Formats: sequence, C-alpha cells, structure tokens
Amino acid sequence: MNNFLAEFLGTALLILLGDGVVAGVLLKDTKNENAGWLVITIGWALAVTFGVYAVGRISGAHLNPAVTLALATTGQFPWADVGTYILAQVLGAMLGATLVWLQYLPHWSRTMDPDIKLAVFCTAPAIRHTTSNVISEFMGTFVLLFGLSALGASRFTEGLNPLAIGGLVLAIGLSMGGTTGYAINPARDLGPRIAHALLPIPGKGGSDWAYAWVPVVSPILGGICGALVYRALLG
Repeated sequence: MNNFLAEFLGTALLILLGDGVVAGVLLKDTKNENAGWLVITIGWALAVTFGVYAVGRISGAHLNPAVTLALATTGQFPWADVGTYILAQVLGAMLGATLVWLQYLPHWSRTMDPDIKLAVFCTAPAIRHTTSNVISEFMGTFVLLFGLSALGASRFTEGLNPLAIGGLVLAIGLSMGGTTGYAINPARDLGPRIAHALLPIPGKGGSDWAYAWVPVVSPILGGICGALVYRALLG
C-alpha cells in the first residue's frame, strides 16, 4: 500500500508540475503565456526531479510504466508488483491533470483553440506520420531507460541522483522532443488524456484517441529495449 500511494502521489506531482507548465505557456491570459519550448522542457525536467525526490525512498519513484516494465523485464523488479505500480501511475496522472484543470480554471474559457487545450493534457505530433511518430517515442524512451540504467550504475553524492535524472529528461526534451512532444511515459499521456475526456472543459474538442496508442506502446517497447541493451553491455 505504501508503494501504491507513493507511485500515485509521485505521479500526480509529476503531472501537476509538468502539465502545469504547459498550461501556463499555452493557455490565454496567464502570466507566462507564450514563454516557449525552453520553459516547458525545463519545467518538465524539474517536475521529474521533484517527483523522484518526493517518493524515491519509498517506491523507487518509477512514475512511468515504461520504467516499471523495463525493470521487470531485466529482472530488477518483481513482475507481481507491475500491475499495482502501473495502476497507481495512471490514476496519479489523472489526479495531477485534474489539479492542473483546477489551477487554471478561468483560463479554459478564454482559450478558443481546442487543440491547445488538449495539448495541456497530452502529446500530439508536430507532423502526423505514424511511422516517424512511433520511432520518435521509441528512441526517446530508449535513451531514457539506457540513461537511467547508466545513472543507476554510477555513484553520486547522496541526494544528487534525482537532479541527474532531471538533467537526462531535459536533454531528451531539448534534443528529441520537438517531433512528438516526448511523452516517453505511457501514464503521463494516457492518464491526462482520460482526464481531458472526462472533465467539463469549455469548448474542448476530442481527445485524439486515434493517436493515443503511440505514446503508450512506443515508450514501453523503447524503454524495454534501452534497459536490455544496457544490461547486455554489462555482460
């Protein structure tokens, strides 16, 4: 139960801060409207950093089904706990997205474009090309799990590991995120997408379910492959 609550609350914090910075940049009449991609990538990196700080000592701070499944595949996490972790992550992401909706409550009605409202919650490709979009999410999550594996094998002064993880996420966002918005986390995309579909957001459009499988399936496959390749290097 402690692990479930930790993953639930840690993922909620991740999405509150991550989707929150997107809302601030995209929604109308906020104080940081149009602040740009750099602000979004830094905000997401810090969201990951503080999510890991918050619950790392309790559950290991997976906060991401791709991480949980990759660790289970490489024998570093029990398969019996995978379902519990993933459920907590998706529900936590839904809560985090709901809190973002509440935080920016007056701004939804002032924002006319339904695609911008959806972009606060979940990802969409800059150019809709299924093969390229799948490759982008696969590669981004491959780098994430390969990098996390490398960081886990390195020694840091106590308390610095979450900062290194945040730096890794920042690098992925800046270098690889411009194609699909770098979901690299099925819960980060699916949970808020469900919240978008359920919440009474004025003037919202559809939740783009036709694309929704890409940021779920590709990160899972990319993450597993990234972890396996790093394990293979260790012999």
